[in-house]
Amino acid sequence: MPWTMNDDPDSFQSLETVVRKKALEIANKMMQEGYEEDRAIPIAINQAKEWKKNAAKKEMEYFCSHGSVMPSKKSTSARPELMDHAQHVVKHDEGWAVQTEKAKRASEVKDTKQEAIDRAKDISTKKGTSVVIHRKDGTIQDVIRPK
Repeated sequence: MPWTMNDDPDSFQSLETVVRKKALEIANKMMQEGYEEDRAIPIAINQAKEWKKNAAKKEMEYFCSHGSVMPSKKSTSARPELMDHAQHVVKHDEGWAVQTEKAKRASEVKDTKQEAIDRAKDISTKKGTSVVIHRKDGTIQDVIRPK
């Protein structure tokens, strides 16, 4: 069951409201992706604090009034037909993307190819699917099959 502003971990209680809300959003998403609670909580808190440091004032205001602490409905669990598809690592305008085969858009974009490969491996391990690594030109470099 996802955490909310009224039902969240004790370690979130002392956080500033906007940081708390962002941490809840991140932690819920991580739990949805299969992270253990004891890993998700500290990571979510750190990422939320970092987000606040880098977010524009308007972005924070918008998030406070419109952001949701509930897991995104656009996750793979909302599209069960994608659960059996491989994770692809492909070149992206902003770095390297992790994208489920047949998905309309990337689930994540990482700065480096290795970061994208590592994330794709994490996802594929949980799903029991392959990782398909592409070169910059789009051709397939390697396929990592589930064990």
